[in-house]
Amino acid sequence: MSRFIVEDEFWSLFPHAKIGVVISRGMDNSIRDVELYEKLLREAEADADQFLRLEEFSSNPVISVWREAYQKFKTKKGARCSIEALLKRVKNGNHIGTINPLVDIYNSISLRYGLPCGGEDLDTFVGDIRLTQANGSEPFVPLGSDENASPYEGEIVYKDDAGAICRCWNWREAERTMLTENTRNAFLCMEWIDESRSDEFHTALNELSELVSYHLGGTVRMEVLDIHHREMTLLG
Repeated sequence: MSRFIVEDEFWSLFPHAKIGVVISRGMDNSIRDVELYEKLLREAEADADQFLRLEEFSSNPVISVWREAYQKFKTKKGARCSIEALLKRVKNGNHIGTINPLVDIYNSISLRYGLPCGGEDLDTFVGDIRLTQANGSEPFVPLGSDENASPYEGEIVYKDDAGAICRCWNWREAERTMLTENTRNAFLCMEWIDESRSDEFHTALNELSELVSYHLGGTVRMEVLDIHHREMTLLG
């Protein structure tokens, strides 16, 4: 039985974190209503302005809290939290393009709530998936590449028995497990470390689940892991 496990090495650095998970099964990710998803993204970009009130980009709280978090573990130079990358594009006036429905949906939620979201094809996982510190030998081919770029020892990563799935916690995803239009079963996650934004986290996670179910069909199951609830099954 495959599981998602958040290991002690992670909790030792981030004891107050929460990882929200949405398991979606039997959805149709091939539905290409570009106009619909562009509208969803443009509205989310407008909502994201609330997180960019300070002139100095890195001083905005949704950015600074993750900058501080990334200082607690070994990272690749220049690696930034996924929400920072999205917000930088918004700040620079560059629209977020459509990719496929699942990715468009989680990007819109990420922007709307200022929280990092990501997703992987559940059927590509080998064994259990773990959020932990890398040993430095895990194979990892980044999205859009064909060359191995293993994580550093001590880097926070999602990984399975075949290698790393996402480097620097939520910075760069793997080609091997990426969501495609052929994805039918997905693992979506949202990360929370700002203790002042618990309500927004739970609201965002619920909305993510509802949007996936409404637009793509199938069944969804939602669960939140924390230091007191460290693993879940990936079935059902």
